[in-house]
Amino acid sequence: MLVTPAWIAANGDAKIIDATYYALEPDRDARADFEAGHIPGALFLDLEHLADAANPLPSMAPPAAQFEERLRALGVNEGDAVILYDQAPHKTAARAWWLFRLFGLTRVALLDGGFARWKAEGRAIETGPVVEPGGGDAKARFMPALARNVAQVTAMLDADEGAQIVDARSAARFSGAELDPRPGVASGHMPGAANLPYGRLFEADGNWKAPGAVAEEYRAIGVDLERPVVTTCGSGITASILLFGLALTGKADWALYDGSWSEWGALPGTPKESVA
Repeated sequence: MLVTPAWIAANGDAKIIDATYYALEPDRDARADFEAGHIPGALFLDLEHLADAANPLPSMAPPAAQFEERLRALGVNEGDAVILYDQAPHKTAARAWWLFRLFGLTRVALLDGGFARWKAEGRAIETGPVVEPGGGDAKARFMPALARNVAQVTAMLDADEGAQIVDARSAARFSGAELDPRPGVASGHMPGAANLPYGRLFEADGNWKAPGAVAEEYRAIGVDLERPVVTTCGSGITASILLFGLALTGKADWALYDGSWSEWGALPGTPKESVA
């Protein structure tokens, strides 16, 4: 699930894809930053536009056909090993990883430490635009077990069976002490949700914590790793980080609520809690 810069340098057959997306920094241009410097041979995923344009919610997962078309344009074939990385503060390669898994592609890993680690090790960097090769034959197969919608999350809460919902937002956003930045979206969190700010899954140098340490972060907030977990955040981006962390621990029964708080907090009928 995680590879090092040395692994990339030694395995030239893997497809390297930059999944940088400045989800909360609209003034930054991810493609421009890619062209200013990227891992040699890497291609640009364009995660910002790899979303469902017909859905008014931000950054919702695209239809399977759109995802498949994008991978084929990048020359990704069935069975290819894909390595994702980013240089975004919100670790957006994890979002791309969830999309790959959501559409049935499992030979996908992250560069531990991202592009920052690549540069810190003094490795070669390419600049300029990259021609997309096309001709890929990858197939997208939607895996519904890995995603939840608002109706499914509502049913989980109504069933009162101790649904485990983990929110990746900051403690201030989760508690309601800090107002949501989106107009018309309430503050607070879903009833019974636990809060695990995504930054707690990383070491100070930006590398992922070891699987055992990630598991301890989940246990510290009361999560039973023997039971299913659904993750959420503001718009489904950092919730993907929590999913990757769960997968690192070996856990398989997890899913992402893609609408997240941008949907839940805007709906008048959804229950909300605040401790502020």
